[in-house]
Amino acid sequence: MNTVATPSMRNAAAPRAALSDMWPVLLGLGVLFVPSLYSLMTGLWATEEQAHGPIILGLSLWLLYRQWPDMERASAGEAGSKMGWPLFVLGLLLYIFGRSQAVFAFEIGSIIVLLASIILLKFGVRALRYQWFPFFFMLFMIPLPGGIVSLLTMPMKMAVSWATEHILYALGYPIARAGVILQIGQYQLLVADACAGLQTLLTLEALGLFYLNVVRHSSAFRNVVLAILIIPISFTANVTRVITLSLVTYYLGDAAGQGFLHGFAGMVLFVTALVLILGVDSLLHLFVRRRERTVAGEKA
Repeated sequence: MNTVATPSMRNAAAPRAALSDMWPVLLGLGVLFVPSLYSLMTGLWATEEQAHGPIILGLSLWLLYRQWPDMERASAGEAGSKMGWPLFVLGLLLYIFGRSQAVFAFEIGSIIVLLASIILLKFGVRALRYQWFPFFFMLFMIPLPGGIVSLLTMPMKMAVSWATEHILYALGYPIARAGVILQIGQYQLLVADACAGLQTLLTLEALGLFYLNVVRHSSAFRNVVLAILIIPISFTANVTRVITLSLVTYYLGDAAGQGFLHGFAGMVLFVTALVLILGVDSLLHLFVRRRERTVAGEKA
């Protein structure tokens, strides 16, 4: 019995065939980065502030795999570029220094640089240009310097604390605020960096950009407006998270609030952000369709 390969089957097999040709490269990357990934998963990425790191890496690698057949078609006939060698050496230096000196920004950054250099060496500039978004997306998993994070996080925590206080007070709850400390009933809550920090904002911004890249709307207006609105959406999601923690603590006690913080607060944050992104995108879709109908009616 003969089996006829359909176009979808051939498209699915294409990236697997391409990756199988690169098994020595993948083996070398595994030797380098499996120990690093293990250290990150049991260290930096196990913290609440950097828990988005493995998610960003996994989504980026999935995007690279997903776009691999189109990348090969876009770069067909183009030879690999020798410009990849300086980039490859830079990636190795970043890895050696970052790994030996525990500089996580360099160690994580070397993953991006080495992967980009391999694509540049094997497929050329056009292929790397085609895969620009996954590499840009990986930048969100690099931890920022502590000084910058502290400088930008405090105003954000103050804003989230202020919004939480005024919303709950308007709803009749006994709440007061001193800086980033909320007093609700007999309980005090400190709005920590993980609840309303810069890394949280960047993670939600990355989530929104990933959504835009996957859906690929044809309307430039819809893409630009949604990308801009991701910032207030992120702020709203942070406020929702802190309000939820405050209410859990108020009704169930401090122990329940602390347990909720470490167990489900992050889920509340991302679910809220995702629902808001989908809701805003749906409204923009209706607006764009109505505008297109109006323009079509005027032309008719």
